[in-house]
Amino acid sequence: MKLFATLLAGSAFALSAFTASADVRFGIMNESYPPFFAKDASGKWQGWEIDLMDAVCAEMKEKCSIVELSWDGLIPALEAKKFDVIWSSMSNTQERQKVITFTDKYYNTPSKLIGAKDGKPGATAEDVKGKTIGIQVSTIQSAYYAKYFKDVADEKTYQTLDEAFQDLAAGRIDYVFGDSLVLDAFVNSDAGKDCCADAGNVADDKEILGLGVSGGLRKDDTELKQKLNTALAAVRASGKYDEITKKYFAFDIYGAK
Repeated sequence: MKLFATLLAGSAFALSAFTASADVRFGIMNESYPPFFAKDASGKWQGWEIDLMDAVCAEMKEKCSIVELSWDGLIPALEAKKFDVIWSSMSNTQERQKVITFTDKYYNTPSKLIGAKDGKPGATAEDVKGKTIGIQVSTIQSAYYAKYFKDVADEKTYQTLDEAFQDLAAGRIDYVFGDSLVLDAFVNSDAGKDCCADAGNVADDKEILGLGVSGGLRKDDTELKQKLNTALAAVRASGKYDEITKKYFAFDIYGAK
């Protein structure tokens, strides 16, 4: 009996040690999305969202790892338990809430159009009439297009925004529609500054564009959701969130929209 108790205690210790060292796996899109995430020359992920992930993991005292997949494969892979939380600039929308749950918001930015440098500014249905808009598949912008622009403009879909940017620069499409900060980064880059310009933010629609960017989780993973929310709140309260943000932005992105 004593031997059994000793073995049982040893097993419990081993299980506890294994659990403590197990990774929280963060799923991100397998393409550059600066300034939120991109790979450096050595292949290491870096960017605002990666720095925030590191701060949240330190707060949770958890070892974390990154799993990279295509954008449209993130939710199916989460459901299949390929990783534990989507951490990939995913907006919390009513449609996605039917399938997964979300942490508290960790940033919030508007959606916009960019077009040719000599084009006329404007981001309404009247402005895009007869034009072709490039949009990444399975995004909130694609859903917005279906509601507001479908009857007046054509949509060309892309697996990655980089492909859309290339077509815009080459004049094969008239606009790219996406998150304002990512599109601004392209317009201000060497590849975008000579060809392209800001056409303006679209009118907000919280039902489609969502309540802000959050971590996505399986609906039954309530314990991890609570841990992430507690860690996010602590990172903001400590000033670490602002410290990270100032490395990438000259303004507050938490409440912007």
